Amino acid sequence: MGDPENLEPITAARSIAPSRPEFNRSSSTALHNFRFHQDQHLLSVEYSYRPNNLYTTNSPNPPLASLTMSVPAFADIAKSSNDLLNKDFYHLSAAALEVKSNTPNNVAFKVTGKSTHEGATSGLLEAKYTDKATGISLKKLQLTIIPRFERSNLLNFMLNLSPLTGHAQLLIFYRRTGLTLTESWNTANALETKIELKDAIAKGLKAELLGSFLPEKNTKGAKFNLHFQQANFHGRAFFDLLKGPTANVDAVIGQDGFLAGAAAGYDVQKAAITNYSAAIGYTNPAYTASITAVNNLSVFSAAYYHKVNSQVEAGAKATWDSKSGNQVGLEVASKYRLDPVSFAKVKINDRGVTAVAYNVLLRPGVTLGLGASIDTQKLDQATHKIGASFTFDS
Repeated sequence: MGDPENLEPITAARSIAPSRPEFNRSSSTALHNFRFHQDQHLLSVEYSYRPNNLYTTNSPNPPLASLTMSVPAFADIAKSSNDLLNKDFYHLSAAALEVKSNTPNNVAFKVTGKSTHEGATSGLLEAKYTDKATGISLKKLQLTIIPRFERSNLLNFMLNLSPLTGHAQLLIFYRRTGLTLTESWNTANALETKIELKDAIAKGLKAELLGSFLPEKNTKGAKFNLHFQQANFHGRAFFDLLKGPTANVDAVIGQDGFLAGAAAGYDVQKAAITNYSAAIGYTNPAYTASITAVNNLSVFSAAYYHKVNSQVEAGAKATWDSKSGNQVGLEVASKYRLDPVSFAKVKINDRGVTAVAYNVLLRPGVTLGLGASIDTQKLDQATHKIGASFTFDS
């Protein structure tokens, strides 16, 4: 509770739309007769005091803890190096096309098509609707008799007794939680649905429900996933409800850039652990390093990523499978930004396969990608590949 002697009542009422919260940090201020618009599902609200260290949303000077890097998921401990080694290399497909569009009512459409070097084609149509969250996050709000009002539940009830006005009011606050619905249909005639709900049950918790249906084989699938993230923790749980059922869980803890994580799979019918993995790493804005052990701690990999400057990035990854022998696989890659709208990438592995890529923004919303791979050990054979990609985003 703040000291009432350090607070000054504000007699003027304020009206703020929850969809556009503003940041306020006052040295000695208190809010009085705070009102919302009726169309934002607020029946009534009145409170008397706010401490002088109140932070709300969209702060230009947020607390120092918010500036620290978040803990990644287990699969993303080596994300920086994996993206540098695998992303934006266009030789994997002979041709690729991606078209994205967005509507004013929060519906996004995406159409993708690919043609392989063997001549097979595939496509996907996806539609995503996002019901964006509304409401104001009133964190660390101190009232006359209630110390906190946390943004956590769908419905919040608050009883306010104001000694300044002599009134007692009951606040009922309803907040839209931000539900995302994604529907997709591909050329294999597979239908998939995904429902996401984030920060509705608890802050940092995202729940996902996925369903799939293949009419040709009458195959159905149902999965339920949970993601929970806090300042120094990131945990996930994946449940396949129809197959097994099975569960795969992983967790990562972090402190001062150091990361440690583990993952495990469990089959309910067999009552046995099916797989387990572990990883450690270190990350900061300039470079990352990690060591992972997957497939029941039988496949080990060490990865490194370095952002040399604003134009140059470099990374490498070494992999050793303890069950297949002593040979270690090695990949090295680099990225160079030519100008603000284009960049080039190159990588080479221990087998002598070299890949190059070029990406350029032709105009706002139109991106062209070109790529090629050359097997330097078989220059006289038809093992080389080239590919192109077009992306349209409106």
